[in-house]
Amino acid sequence: MQVAAAQVPPFQDSEDKIYVTRDTIIMLDGASAFTQAGISTSNYAECLGQNLCNILDGELGVSLQAGLAAAIDQTSRELRLSRGRSPSSTVTVVRRVGDVVEFLLLGDNLIAFPDVTVSDDRIARVGIEERQEYQRRLTSGTGYDRTHRAAMRELQRRQAASRNQEGGYWIAEADPSAADHAIVGRRSLAQSPWAVLATDGAYKTMAHLGLDDWNVVRDANRDELTGILHQCQQWEAISDPDGRELPRAKRHDDKSLATIFFSD
Repeated sequence: MQVAAAQVPPFQDSEDKIYVTRDTIIMLDGASAFTQAGISTSNYAECLGQNLCNILDGELGVSLQAGLAAAIDQTSRELRLSRGRSPSSTVTVVRRVGDVVEFLLLGDNLIAFPDVTVSDDRIARVGIEERQEYQRRLTSGTGYDRTHRAAMRELQRRQAASRNQEGGYWIAEADPSAADHAIVGRRSLAQSPWAVLATDGAYKTMAHLGLDDWNVVRDANRDELTGILHQCQQWEAISDPDGRELPRAKRHDDKSLATIFFSD
C-alpha cells in the first residue's frame, strides 16, 4: 500500500489526525465538545485514532464497525468521558483485505474512488435554518462578527440535541453504538485500485476552487498535496477572509488529504 498524506496545520497543531498501518488508513476530524469536557479535541482524536489503529492492526478479522466501537469504548474509559459531554470526531477508514477494499465513514469526511465519491451528509440535515441564516449573512458581507458567533453557538446547540440520535446524525464521541450507524462498504480491488481521503476543511474549498479532480489529486506526492492545502488556506485568507464567496463556519478549518494506492 502506497500512501501520501498532508495536513495544514501539521499533525501536532491540528484537530485532524491521520494514521497508517500496513493495510489501513484512518482519517479523523475532531470537533470541540458542546459543553466543557476537560479534554482537548486534539487529544481526543489522537487517542481515538491510536486506539483504532491498535485494534484494527492487532485483532485479525475484526470488522471496521466492531473495531471502531471498541476504540470509542476504550477511549471514553481512558479519558473518563461521558456521553453528551465529550469532544467528538469524524472517522474515515479504508482497508485492504486480500482482493477487497473495505471502507467506513462516520461524519462528513470524503472518500473518492475511481468511479464514485462517498460521504456522510447526515450532519448537514441538522439545523438547516440556522445554517442557511449564517450563510446568508456572510454572503451579504457581515463577516465573522459577534452575531455570527452567536449563530454558531445556536447551531451547535441544535446539533448537540441531534447527536447520536435516530433522525439526527452519528459521530464518534463516548457512545460505542455510534459505530453501528457508520456508512460502510466493500469494493473489489480491481474496481478500486486507489482512493483519496479528505476532511471537509479541505474538500469544500478544493471544490469551490476547482481543485477536486480526484484523478489528478491521486497522483500528487506529499509536497504537492501540501501545496494544494496551502493554496486553499491562502485563498481563504486573502481572497475570501469574510466568507462571502464560500460561506463557512469559520475563516479556516483544519485541512487533511491522503492518497492510497493498493498494490501487491
